Amino acid sequence: MSGVRDEARDVARRAVLKAALRAVPFDGWSAHMLAGAVKAAIAAGIEPVQAEQAFPGGPGQLLSFFMAEADREMTAAAAARGLADGPVRARIGGIIRLRLEALAPHREAIRRAIALQLLPGHGPGALRNLYRTVDAIWRAAGDTSTDFNYYSKRALLAAVYTTTLLRWLDDQSDECAETWAFMDRRIADTLRIGKLRRRAEKLLARLPSPLPTLTRLRHGRAPRQAM
Repeated sequence: MSGVRDEARDVARRAVLKAALRAVPFDGWSAHMLAGAVKAAIAAGIEPVQAEQAFPGGPGQLLSFFMAEADREMTAAAAARGLADGPVRARIGGIIRLRLEALAPHREAIRRAIALQLLPGHGPGALRNLYRTVDAIWRAAGDTSTDFNYYSKRALLAAVYTTTLLRWLDDQSDECAETWAFMDRRIADTLRIGKLRRRAEKLLARLPSPLPTLTRLRHGRAPRQAM
């Protein structure tokens, strides 16, 4: 029974989102926009109660749903194209490109979303949305790490994705060629940083621990001299 309710709720949410994306370029991610989107969803056949209760958290919740839907569609498209295999650079670049090309009809909605997320109080929600997206990108790329690499990969990708997104928003080149070239450079730089970090970790692992010496110095005892 709960599955039926969840499905009906998602249908209502998608109907409200569809109407909202037509209004956001003019009204932003605002309460006024959401109210109009709810009315439009009801006019399209959604039950009034379901439409009115689709986003009790307001425009911020609607925006998070928009980002989650983009993540879901990106993951499905990446799987269909086999982007979990091949060189890391091609996998990550291909998935980011898939995502932004799918969002191309909603550039102004993305621009308005960034403006909203810069307002006081919206930072935590923006970070959650960003983390969810970069996590979805890595998972779609076949990443299965669970150690420290899990977090470092996502932190590095967050920088790549956000700078690429900002470049894409204002790109006027043919088929966004400048954005894809910029993205490729950023990914290459990030992969070099990752390789250097891994080499440093391996080198440090082979060095003797400084802890015994530091402990003796702390307690005022000089290190033993070699015989």
